[in-house]
Amino acid sequence: MRVKKAIIPAAGLGTRFLPATKAIPKEMLPIVDKPTIQYVVEEAIASGIEDIIIVTGKGKRSIEDHFDYAVELEQNLLEKGKNDLLEKVQASSKVNIHYIRQKEPRGLGHAVWCARKFIGNEPFAVLLGDDIVQAETPCLEQLINEYERTSSSVIGVQTVPENQTHRYGIVDPLMKEGNCYQVLNFVEKPSPGTAPSNLAIMGRYILTPEIFLLLEQQEVGAGGEIQLTDAIQQLNQIQSVFAYDFEGTRYDVGEKLGFIQTTIEFALQNEELKKDLLGYLKGILEKEELLQVN
Repeated sequence: MRVKKAIIPAAGLGTRFLPATKAIPKEMLPIVDKPTIQYVVEEAIASGIEDIIIVTGKGKRSIEDHFDYAVELEQNLLEKGKNDLLEKVQASSKVNIHYIRQKEPRGLGHAVWCARKFIGNEPFAVLLGDDIVQAETPCLEQLINEYERTSSSVIGVQTVPENQTHRYGIVDPLMKEGNCYQVLNFVEKPSPGTAPSNLAIMGRYILTPEIFLLLEQQEVGAGGEIQLTDAIQQLNQIQSVFAYDFEGTRYDVGEKLGFIQTTIEFALQNEELKKDLLGYLKGILEKEELLQVN
């Protein structure tokens, strides 16, 4: 079956960005002029996804508002002839998005399980909002192509430094064919120095519906939460799950430094901002160098 549906979990508390996320969902924090979650939604659409369900939590209503029509705003922009802004505003509402609430924060695995009735008995995608990927072929489309080749679940991975492996789900690979790995084990956030490889799961998944039966019975794992990686490990025992080293640049917007770096890089890709921003950054570097000399 073709992959037509996607789950975007967005129920997390965003504690790394407090106090900003006390009232604003972290998924709505902007990279330049676009909320992080919109980049993820646009990747799903560009990959051929037809229906998206966003799993939200308490205080996340602004996500629904963002992807809804803003009649008064659109009319105002139209009357003032601001057609470029109007097009940008309307782009976020031309999407078939559904919502369900995760009533308590029980982890990523539980958030995915909450969308089981929407998915039904179909293969589906999962995209995490902490990762933005820029690629010539959208990251999710690469995984969908691999799913169609293997008829099996496919997990997006990339290599990370060994001292960062404890932050991720890690793949223990068996065999490699091109960018695709057959996997022996999936390990959630291994202790420092114990990771079986430096192939880290990067927030993009194509999963078969059998995962829901495993998530329903899944026990609490790392961090006291129901972990999706643990269920994928169990799924791999009954049907092959592959890891795919996707092409493209992945940006980590789930922590402060990565968010700042991503904002700077995306701003430098904006021709209206690039020249002035480069001058500003150059000035900061020159001041820092003077301070170090003195």
